[in-house]
Amino acid sequence: MSTHPTPPSKVSRRRFLRGAAGAAAALTAASHQKALGAADRFRLGLIGCGSRGQHVMGLFQLDPSVEVAGLCDVFEERVLAAKAKAPGAGGCSDHRRLLDRQDLDGVLIATPDHWHAAICIEALGAGKHVYVEKPLTLEIEEGPEIAKAARIANRACQVGMQQRSGKHYLEAKREIVGAGKLGKVTLARTWWHGNTYHLRRAPESLQRKPSTLDWARFLGPLKWREYDPQQYFNWRAYLDFGGGQVTDLFTHWIDVVHMMLGQEIPVSAVAAGGVYHYKDGRTAPDTINVLLEYPGELTATFEATLAPGIQGEGVELCGTEGRLYIDRRGYEYHPAGRGAKPVAVKAEDREMTIDHVQDFLDCARTGRLPRGDVLVGHRSAQASHLGNLAYLEKRRLKFDPVREEILPL
Repeated sequence: MSTHPTPPSKVSRRRFLRGAAGAAAALTAASHQKALGAADRFRLGLIGCGSRGQHVMGLFQLDPSVEVAGLCDVFEERVLAAKAKAPGAGGCSDHRRLLDRQDLDGVLIATPDHWHAAICIEALGAGKHVYVEKPLTLEIEEGPEIAKAARIANRACQVGMQQRSGKHYLEAKREIVGAGKLGKVTLARTWWHGNTYHLRRAPESLQRKPSTLDWARFLGPLKWREYDPQQYFNWRAYLDFGGGQVTDLFTHWIDVVHMMLGQEIPVSAVAAGGVYHYKDGRTAPDTINVLLEYPGELTATFEATLAPGIQGEGVELCGTEGRLYIDRRGYEYHPAGRGAKPVAVKAEDREMTIDHVQDFLDCARTGRLPRGDVLVGHRSAQASHLGNLAYLEKRRLKFDPVREEILPL
């Protein structure tokens, strides 16, 4: 199969929906006219009942006002597993049946990336609030369409970039970056090595297609291919379904850079990498380096490898007055002065996604925009997509930050 992702829509990358992103930005302050009341029960549907979907569903259930009322997955076994955690919920294999339900207030979308855009837009059109796992999109041009749909529907649309709700991330932004302690930041370094989720092997039970797994619906808008247990179970390793380590991991970290520095749109991208070690049929590179350039004299880098022997992840902001290292365990600030003592802060022992889910529920009830709003999610996915496209096209991409278009050669 081709190493290039098959677009799920007819929209060309060079035919962006002009004005959609600008219109979304202009409507950022718009209120949700049909927000829920503060004491209302929130009836949730889950679309995509895999491990991540069930986990985040459980975090929704920590709020006593949430009732999981609907479950959807192309594999019945996963619906039944989720139903054990939400006994009163009805199940189906077609997300359109779930979206037709008038009793649901919102949906949690945890499908593979190639389904995100279509389901998001359909869910918003059906009047549902949407919490969608990152990355928001499979293709770079899908973001403005989803943002426009969210603004037209006046519904909360939160992207699962939970660092936006992490207390130590917010503290570092306020106390270190916002207080000017870094000076002028010219380099943001990010890395994520040895993420074993990208090395998963399909279990014996999936080597032959189960009779209750709808493979055609799993493929959805993608071109047909015969059932492949690895493409189903480890879809992140195949560029038809997702963007590999770049959109799965870099999207989280470049979003932290955007959050901290207020820069959201690159002006150029270059990348290099390949399938250097795991010659197992994957099409997403197992080793990748991405370099983005932003307006205002800033570069951001990402490096990742699945090669054995190296692990770890983090974000480092390097400025004229000091540097900040931050990850999910805490942060360290190192002043530039000789002999200056570093400041280390440990994150509290609480999963950030809990607060991110609560932020979404609060926004559904109050009408304010969530921390990981759809436009924020679009911009961070867009930066990642530029890195992947530079890798695939083997050239430096120039990007117009106003029109949000890749410039012609």
